[in-house]
Amino acid sequence: MSPTAKKRPAKSIGAQSAAKAKPPGLEGHKAPPFELPDREGKRVALKDLLKAGPLVLYFYPRDMTPGCTIEACSFRDRRRELSALGANVVGISADSSASHARFADKYGLNFPLLSDPENRVTRAYGVYKKKSLYGREFMGIERSTFIIDREGVIRKTFPKVKVDGHSEAVIAALKELG
Repeated sequence: MSPTAKKRPAKSIGAQSAAKAKPPGLEGHKAPPFELPDREGKRVALKDLLKAGPLVLYFYPRDMTPGCTIEACSFRDRRRELSALGANVVGISADSSASHARFADKYGLNFPLLSDPENRVTRAYGVYKKKSLYGREFMGIERSTFIIDREGVIRKTFPKVKVDGHSEAVIAALKELG
């Protein structure tokens, strides 16, 4: 996003807690802050990620699974286009830093993966939800993406992401946001 681009002012979340907010409800609000370990165990904070420019923050269920691999590789393959738009990519799941390291090494992922094993950040962003698979209900991460501007305001949300064509939709949104 260019520094001269016209931006809407951020809304305050107010009495609504970020932990209970739904992803679409976060759009236009300040992004919940976080600090999580990367694949090497180094702590990474949202405020530091934003110093480099807008952030594409995506949440995914698990390393090495088919959908998550397709999504991660798509962001990897579109990294040049994303960088040209000034955006950086970061993925978050509940997997361990060691699992992230194996995943990133196996697929040559060229962006940080952060570990949220206690699901504190996934809850804050409203993506830790009740899911159902083959009639069994469980809690897990709903695949979701957020575009966060340099000031820390969520400008676009993508809830319930389908991986096919998702990186293209993110790039289109970044272009639209300017």
